[in-house]
Amino acid sequence: MPQQGSPRGTFMRVAEAVRAQIAKDPEMRELPTLGELMKVHKVSRGVVVRAYAVLREEGVAEPRPGGRWRVTRPGQEADRRSLAERLAAVITDDDLLVGARFPSATELSARFGVSRPTVSKALDKLEAAGLLSEARQGKQRTVRALPKRTESPKF
Repeated sequence: MPQQGSPRGTFMRVAEAVRAQIAKDPEMRELPTLGELMKVHKVSRGVVVRAYAVLREEGVAEPRPGGRWRVTRPGQEADRRSLAERLAAVITDDDLLVGARFPSATELSARFGVSRPTVSKALDKLEAAGLLSEARQGKQRTVRALPKRTESPKF
């Protein structure tokens, strides 16, 4: 989409195109990257950023850590807890007891849809909090303590 007329019209047209793409694909979970939209619409990064700001104001999209944007749909609640908090919840959700084997970083990566290094950083926080045993090559992490249900963990 060549830049013509006012810049306001350009970023609004990009926002409308993304909004139409979201409406057309009910399975869409992430917005295209800034680079993809810049290339498709032949606009600057600033125009795409402003288009994403419009979508955010409308409640259609929200930023995720790492620079990606997720689609928000009415009736769908996104889990906004930190990854460390969600991993701590695995202990209670999976009914793990002290001494039980904790899922591996690979298993957790697939389960939460994040990279293994991201999971490893969150696991390190749980280890520092005393919930998990130390990770060693060839040795599985185990549960050392159960998270307290009454207070919010500080990870």
